[in-house]
Amino acid sequence: MVRLLLATHNKGKKAEYAELLQGLDVELVTLADLGITATISEDGKTFAENARLKASGYARATGLLTLADDSGLEVSALQGAPGVYTARYGGEGLGDEGRYRLLLHELQGVPDERRTARFRCVIALAWPSGRIELTEGTCEGRIAHEPRGEHGFGYDPVFYLEEYGCTMAELPAEVKNRISHRARAAVAAREVLQRELGSTL
Repeated sequence: MVRLLLATHNKGKKAEYAELLQGLDVELVTLADLGITATISEDGKTFAENARLKASGYARATGLLTLADDSGLEVSALQGAPGVYTARYGGEGLGDEGRYRLLLHELQGVPDERRTARFRCVIALAWPSGRIELTEGTCEGRIAHEPRGEHGFGYDPVFYLEEYGCTMAELPAEVKNRISHRARAAVAAREVLQRELGSTL
């Protein structure tokens, strides 16, 4: 069995990946499991750069195959913002609600057809040898005019999914976890791992 380091301290993310990678011959460990408190600066200009920085940095430090992700929201009318600054949009003092309300304010008067947006996630798999594989997933939608729904977190209450006729925050968790940007990127990462487990690992 191969040890796979998830470059996160988030227990929820570990549970999510455990489900997404179920059936693979890997033992998932997190930074917390290994007692690692050092952080790697995410100063890349893209999700791919940030995921690559984290994955390769921790793979070198631990000697373990490492999975890291970076994700966020891209709004067409804002030229792809908030993008890599999704979690810091509006400054450090704002919580989830403050950030999505700021987004709604920025989009005041923008008609539906110009409110298109996507959640994007890039996963980097890094080997101690220096090899890196990237996978990506997106979820397309548009920004609603007002928040709706109690589930999820972040921008979910204002991310409207045309095909479901509701916001991400109105979807049951099992549906969200099937169609989300992270789930789609993880499916592709799983295929990479599946292919490699029998050969170079």
